[in-house]
Amino acid sequence: MAETTASGYIQHHLQNLTFGQLPNGGWGFAHSAAEAKEMGFWAFHVDTLGWSVLMGLIFVVLFRMAASKVTSGQPGGLQNFVEVLIEFVDSSVRDTFHGRNALIAPLALTIFVWVFLMNSIDLVPVDWLPVAAAKISGNEHLFFRAVPTTDPNATMAMSLSVFALIIFYSIKIKGLGGFIGELTLHPFSSSNIFLQALLIPVNFLLEFVTLIAKPFSLALRLFGNMYAGELVFILIAVMFGSGLLWLSGIGAVLQVAWALIHIFIITLQAFIFMMLTIVYLSMAHEENH
Repeated sequence: MAETTASGYIQHHLQNLTFGQLPNGGWGFAHSAAEAKEMGFWAFHVDTLGWSVLMGLIFVVLFRMAASKVTSGQPGGLQNFVEVLIEFVDSSVRDTFHGRNALIAPLALTIFVWVFLMNSIDLVPVDWLPVAAAKISGNEHLFFRAVPTTDPNATMAMSLSVFALIIFYSIKIKGLGGFIGELTLHPFSSSNIFLQALLIPVNFLLEFVTLIAKPFSLALRLFGNMYAGELVFILIAVMFGSGLLWLSGIGAVLQVAWALIHIFIITLQAFIFMMLTIVYLSMAHEENH
């Protein structure tokens, strides 16, 4: 495979199926990365949205099936799996969350399973889903990325949802005055009112940066790890297309090895996203005196 061909292959696999306003004023799908960029903010990554919704539906259907067939007798395999998963998440919440809120455990469970399912698409060979989408659409040059968590728009959207809950519960538990005080009266304080007034800008700068860093830490950690994993799979796929038998053999070994490692990565990233969410919401429920 020539270098230019390999470069084009990689770029094609890293481009989302983007729908937005075209230069002629109409709406449609972008046919190049430059055209997708020109669509601006109101462009939609259809593949990211579609797979995110599909994985969410799979989560709901599976857990609904388990709930509808629950029995106190000998449980089936699905019920056993769901019960173990719920106990694991519930234990994580009990150990980490120090407030009282019935929303946290279901939220943590949803985040863990949904993010894991979206991450797990990365284990499907990189060409299978794009080629299938191209054949179904009749467009062999169709852009199509199947892993939602390799799209920073998806990871940032999820993190901003968590951030909104952090702000909501911070104000609900501490009051608006307590929330503002948390941002302006810590970490430096003084009994001298004039010195405290001088410290407010410094405190606000430090605490505001800490607050804003939370959604970015959630979004970029998940995106960065999944993007890197996807890129490794694509590079291994380039080895298969080299036309060299020995290089294809190395690619086959690397494919299996990286897939086994990636099973751990996709699980770990779902767990980290869930745990950070629990920790941040626990901090939001703490009342400062």
